[in-house]
Amino acid sequence: MVKAVVGEETQLKLAEDRLEQSSTPAQVGLLIGKLSSSLDRGFVFDIVPTPPNDAGAPACSLVEPTKDDKRKGTKPKSQSSDSSSLTIDKDWVAEHARQVSRMLVGGMKVVGIYIWASESAFKNSNITLCQTVMGVAKAAPLSENDWDERLLIHICYSPRRWTCRNCAVASNITSSSLRPCDFKMGRVLNSLQRFRCMYNFDIRLPIFHKNLSNVQTFSEALHQGISVHAKDLKSAKAMYDGNLVFNNDLCTSDGLHEVELLLPFMKDTEACSQKEAVGVLALSGSVCSFAFLNPKEPISQAVADIKDDIITSLQSRLDIICDEADGETGPTETGGQQARDDTGSQEARDGISSGTPVFQIVLQSFRETCSLSLPRRVFVPWLAGTFVCDYLQPSETFEVLKDRCVELLSMEAPTDDSAILEPEIEAPSRVTKSFWDVAVPFSSASRSCLEKSGLDTLRGERYVLIFVRRS
Repeated sequence: MVKAVVGEETQLKLAEDRLEQSSTPAQVGLLIGKLSSSLDRGFVFDIVPTPPNDAGAPACSLVEPTKDDKRKGTKPKSQSSDSSSLTIDKDWVAEHARQVSRMLVGGMKVVGIYIWASESAFKNSNITLCQTVMGVAKAAPLSENDWDERLLIHICYSPRRWTCRNCAVASNITSSSLRPCDFKMGRVLNSLQRFRCMYNFDIRLPIFHKNLSNVQTFSEALHQGISVHAKDLKSAKAMYDGNLVFNNDLCTSDGLHEVELLLPFMKDTEACSQKEAVGVLALSGSVCSFAFLNPKEPISQAVADIKDDIITSLQSRLDIICDEADGETGPTETGGQQARDDTGSQEARDGISSGTPVFQIVLQSFRETCSLSLPRRVFVPWLAGTFVCDYLQPSETFEVLKDRCVELLSMEAPTDDSAILEPEIEAPSRVTKSFWDVAVPFSSASRSCLEKSGLDTLRGERYVLIFVRRS
């Protein structure tokens, strides 16, 4: 449980001035920060207003009592406003949280919401506010072992003050769901320690013979491969600046610290031979990850944040592809390999509907080489030497990135493109290999066995993300 919360004074004061100048009676938005279990403390780096929805309506508005609500009529007019309440587009706030969470790097999360409203409107809207917090928690989980609470900050304009509450994320909302929490402002961002990791991965997922109880689509296979790899990554040892990380170590030096992850040796390597394999899905490349740590937290926390960021980054790329694939038809991005594939059977080609999106293809029935390019990750300078990120499709430019930063994070877009860190270069062309060439490289005996069996091959494109730090 978070016992106290510290907000970044510089950013929160600027946000308060913007709210005062806007003259809006109510506003809702997200809290960007971190909840530290080792310190029992929360940190708020900035607040981000939720933009208007697709219809142009604000995400939060003030509802005044109707005439029927004032039938008693004996109360003076000055008290009529005490019945005002808030209406919030909870689904839209949750969607905003989902998209913003993709743009955050290790050690930074959507930790709750803020509300700009009068004291009476806040008190009359506790249930609505708790429901909004729960929607945000579901759309933007903090980690695999998620916290059972989020933060709710109330910025009151009459009288002017900031108050913070812990909101229990539970199925039943009661009067005790909100609990007071100490809140103060201070300097948080300037003291953060910076860590970076270049992580090389190589995920190889065998595709077994069609089994009615375990039929996989392209999308399901990729998500499964990443989930399996996440378990291996969780048990990896880590080094920073060439030193092995122990649980309670603190970082005492400034500057950018390089982290290296050491994965354990693979186990159960013979498991694949127990079933008939018809192909292999290969996903490999490099991911650049940043993490930002409070100096009182152990280095092991930065390592945990980096591991979480790597897996989240891979999953986010697949989610983006799948979201866009829902509106597309026909297998795409095959790289022209279908016409040159001599191993695929005509029956399998004919069995794939031309209207089937590539991510919905059943792998056990597919006999073509399929290449997919995942979105590339780019980093944008944010606050006090920190970064946020976004994922760009091959056809998207930095202008798309800047528009998203303005819309989703309400930040000033960088005017100098050289300040944007571009982590991807064009992946080199790949030569299609047989299943055994990929699963067991340089094994001519295995290749001979494959040729005799007459099995076809399947291979997903390997993508490469290379981080380039520009001076």
